[in-house]
Amino acid sequence: MALPSNDQEWVTRLSQMHDFERPRMRLMDDEYELRAPRSYMHPEILRELGDRLAQVVIAWPLMVVDSLDERLDVEGFRLPDADSGDDDLWRVWQENNADEESQLAHVDALVMRRSYIAVGTNEADRDTPLMTFESPLEVFADVDPRTRKVRAALRRWVDNHDSMVRATEQYATLYLPDRTVFYERSGTSGAGVGTGVGLGTGGWVETDRDEHGLGEVPVVPIVNRARLADRWGRSEFAPILPLAHAANKIATDMMVAAEFVALPLRAIFGVGPEDFEDVAGNKLTALQAMLGRLLTMPDPDGTVKPFQFQPADLSNFHTTIDAIAKLVVSITGLPPHALGFTTDNPASADAIRSAEARWVKRAERKQRAFGGSHEQAMRLVRRFQTGDWDPALRRLETIWRDASTPTIAQKADAAVKLFNLPQPIVTLPQVRRDLGYTDAEIARMKQDDADQQASDLAAFQMQTAAQTAGQPPTDNTGAPADNTAPVAA
Repeated sequence: MALPSNDQEWVTRLSQMHDFERPRMRLMDDEYELRAPRSYMHPEILRELGDRLAQVVIAWPLMVVDSLDERLDVEGFRLPDADSGDDDLWRVWQENNADEESQLAHVDALVMRRSYIAVGTNEADRDTPLMTFESPLEVFADVDPRTRKVRAALRRWVDNHDSMVRATEQYATLYLPDRTVFYERSGTSGAGVGTGVGLGTGGWVETDRDEHGLGEVPVVPIVNRARLADRWGRSEFAPILPLAHAANKIATDMMVAAEFVALPLRAIFGVGPEDFEDVAGNKLTALQAMLGRLLTMPDPDGTVKPFQFQPADLSNFHTTIDAIAKLVVSITGLPPHALGFTTDNPASADAIRSAEARWVKRAERKQRAFGGSHEQAMRLVRRFQTGDWDPALRRLETIWRDASTPTIAQKADAAVKLFNLPQPIVTLPQVRRDLGYTDAEIARMKQDDADQQASDLAAFQMQTAAQTAGQPPTDNTGAPADNTAPVAA
């Protein structure tokens, strides 16, 4: 199909493509928020139970996503030959609240296959371009299959959708290589008819545009689990949802069984359900009598005989859920203790780290994939700042926090051993970076080192001058130094 030839055709094309896949994204979003519809119980049981029992949802998919997201923290950007991170790019990152917003983008990408970063002109401060992280429920980007670059992107969102007084206001932003175009559509009363692109009643009305002339669309996808056969990505929920649904079914059945038979069920032989009424005088059904833990059986002889059944053992449900949980561990790589597999003899620290090895590797793979998107966004930031592409930033690296969980003592021991070798493998600044200190902290350490060296030099000069004058040497406080004697004239 030929590519659109004007802005309105691009809006139509991108809207149609986005509308086609958005229902699947909403389904994944509902699964993460634990609000997806469940249908594990028989309708008759649901009708009788009413509000007494809700269907059980085990949040394994949410745990899989959150456990990965907790290991994806950006700490800066640097070039391979630089001693420290790029202070200006980090400043722009922080001034756009990207510390917090990037975490939201990572979660959306893990849940709904991808999220987006949009970079734009900041009219109030040219040196600090706007950088926003966008939901895939609002943004769609068309990617060139040959160059793998974004050809066009569209963001649509709604304002006042919860208001019963003001009309719903709809907005759209079209991102193209040389311009960004802003649209608006108010309510459904037909405002702007004939001036929009025919997307629903009223159409879109252009309100502004930014002729930035970048030559590249300022929208960067953050794609999760992309493949050569599927550049759109894959949700982390894909392999885990069937198992989670199975566990939810078993857990819900366990709750129903607990309601019916886990507690002792009393029986009365010689009476029938018609002999029982609720507080309103309505006859109880047999199931309602059972839910009240009372089983009735008419006896032709009219003899009333009370009896109590033994409660049921629910261990078969526990065993089934444990078996499903082991499958979750094998498929996702989650450490067993994350799903509650513990013993009376706690695992050693080495055993825990060994169990986390596969999970840590998955987090590092996410860092590599997501880091490429962050680096491209920062190249766009520098382009908006200077008006030209910086060739040096082609080798830009994203600095991530260590995805593993070593103790401070282990990290310090390893760093000191590498530095104290007869021929040190690493420098002191690298040791400090390996220990997790930030660039600002390392800079303060360097200043402290310089101050200490200056103080030591001053003390040495004072001692030398004192020895030359025939007086006892002193320390850097001016007091006589220990174990020294006056120098003879």
